[in-house]
Amino acid sequence: MLTQTQQVDLTLQHLKNYALAALTPKQRETVEKSADWKKFGERLAAHFPKLMYELDNVYGSNEALLPMLEQLISNAWQSYSARAKDLKKTDAAREENPDWILSNKQVGGVCYVDLFAGDLQGLKAKIPYFQELGLTYLHLMPLFKCPEGKSDGGYAVSSYREVNPALGTIDDLRDVIEALHKAGISAVVDFIFNHTSNEHEWAKECVSGNPLFDNFYYIFPDRWMPDQYDRTLREIFPDQHPGGFSQLEDGRWVWTTFNSFQWDLNYSNPWVFNAMAGEMMFLANLGVDILRMDAVAFIWKQMGTSCESLPQAHALIRAFNAVMRIAAPAVFFKSEAIVHPDEVVQYIGQDECQIGYNPLQMALLWNTLATREVNLLQQALTYRHNLPEHTAWVNYVRSHDDIGWTFADEDAAQFGIHGYDHRQFLNRFFVNRFDGSFAQGVPFQYNPATGDCRVCGTAAALAGLAQGDPFAVDRIKLLYSIAFSTGGLPLIYLGDEVGTLNDSEWENDSNKSDDSRWAHRPKFDEELYAQRHDASTNAGKIYQGLRHMIEIRQTNPRFDGGRLTTFNTNNKHIIGYLRNNALLAFGNFSEFPQTISTATLQAMPAKAKDLISGETVALNQDVVLQPYQVMWLEIA
Repeated sequence: MLTQTQQVDLTLQHLKNYALAALTPKQRETVEKSADWKKFGERLAAHFPKLMYELDNVYGSNEALLPMLEQLISNAWQSYSARAKDLKKTDAAREENPDWILSNKQVGGVCYVDLFAGDLQGLKAKIPYFQELGLTYLHLMPLFKCPEGKSDGGYAVSSYREVNPALGTIDDLRDVIEALHKAGISAVVDFIFNHTSNEHEWAKECVSGNPLFDNFYYIFPDRWMPDQYDRTLREIFPDQHPGGFSQLEDGRWVWTTFNSFQWDLNYSNPWVFNAMAGEMMFLANLGVDILRMDAVAFIWKQMGTSCESLPQAHALIRAFNAVMRIAAPAVFFKSEAIVHPDEVVQYIGQDECQIGYNPLQMALLWNTLATREVNLLQQALTYRHNLPEHTAWVNYVRSHDDIGWTFADEDAAQFGIHGYDHRQFLNRFFVNRFDGSFAQGVPFQYNPATGDCRVCGTAAALAGLAQGDPFAVDRIKLLYSIAFSTGGLPLIYLGDEVGTLNDSEWENDSNKSDDSRWAHRPKFDEELYAQRHDASTNAGKIYQGLRHMIEIRQTNPRFDGGRLTTFNTNNKHIIGYLRNNALLAFGNFSEFPQTISTATLQAMPAKAKDLISGETVALNQDVVLQPYQVMWLEIA
């Protein structure tokens, strides 16, 4: 009887033999003596047991598992052997230093290529600006081939190997990535692996009955099975897509979590995993550094559940991670999971997604602006911020998506806050339906059955700049100061750094008018960017304020790493936290001056330098923060 280790070893040897089966004996001898085959073999031996373990947990007795593994490992070898030399060097460097992403020098930006630069060549021309701002990470929003017209902002992919023709070609993308690397900027793209466009070749072949693509998607002959599933599914876009299924022209029904033109892939078929792994390796060899793993919670379906965050979803992501460790270990994963905070953190791990969006912190930044009280934010930083070693949050103020109030009701209840009622207040506040609101947001996906709603708006629009609020600029700088200093990788939605307001024309475009998220996806504003060095303008005040903080962050190791310790300021309006026991950060979320008492600061040194103002602050007496003021104090 073979042990499990012996079984793995035999399977591994079989797969290595299979990968070289097409070669002549002489060719095989040459390959087996090569440095590439040696390195591939080392990584395969190190990570294959994990890959097999995870896939076995998902597919178990499925007879297709071994033939799928044969093709998968063969494809991984072909991919690695074709990988560029400079990318292989990066592979080795990041294996040695998995914490490269945690460096204080890391600062990210995100944009739509067409809206920010017109096309890929236009984006390449913007690289000097990205360097000026201090970016080391650039997320290019979905730029792959997609249906014309409505495509969920590019998240309905028709081909992972073709760029949207309006932006350029795949060679243009490769050229841009090479140019970003030369400028010291990592390239980030979306890996949309829960679904494809209905125009994807796999979808066309599946519908036509091609046996090679049988069960690539969830297609049902009638409504009976969809009705059973719908009983426990959450509606994601209830306005334009109630339920989780759409009817095909021939009367059949297909699973469509998000939109009728986005068909969910059926990962219960192991050949789907193999196919998506192939697309992933293709992107890795373009030079992509980080894959934003889109909609991670939805990739496994099981009757009688919400079909979100099931154990098999985690197993599949860890299996994809193992494939990358074998074929392209420089590539890291970023999770996009807008779910309960307890579930969000479960996707983040060195063997799953090394970094992940921090939606709780993002939502609570806006909550704290509205309430002027730091209670929920302080609680989140205390109990929900610190992550496992070698992993990091991606801290952001807003994204291309709506803002959902993702705090846990049980967390809010500790302060006597009723979750549902508080979300209703926040929705009203940020769409300017609450007395005294400074925000000019737009509602998104109001669900009359549940009263649920989310909010859209650029940082400037939500912070009060659209209304000419005198504190708007300082609010924007305060929010981004938290993203820059709490630990992890800060991410700027490009346009925020010059105070870009909502797009006033989105409702006039028939392809956008039913999706209010387009309100906060405005085009590059030439006039605002031209003002960025003029300190008399709002654009200049915001840009220079953020640029100053970025420079401080990138030149000071006190911002290195991802962990923090909270500091109770004993003032409900002032957030406080310590970084690396050497930096004490304060932020006043009120439009009035606020005080931290001498007694609260008694364990601190007598004085400290504020890195932002450059002034020395006495800590042996009361410290007063002006409205929305931030202090970064060196205490060691």
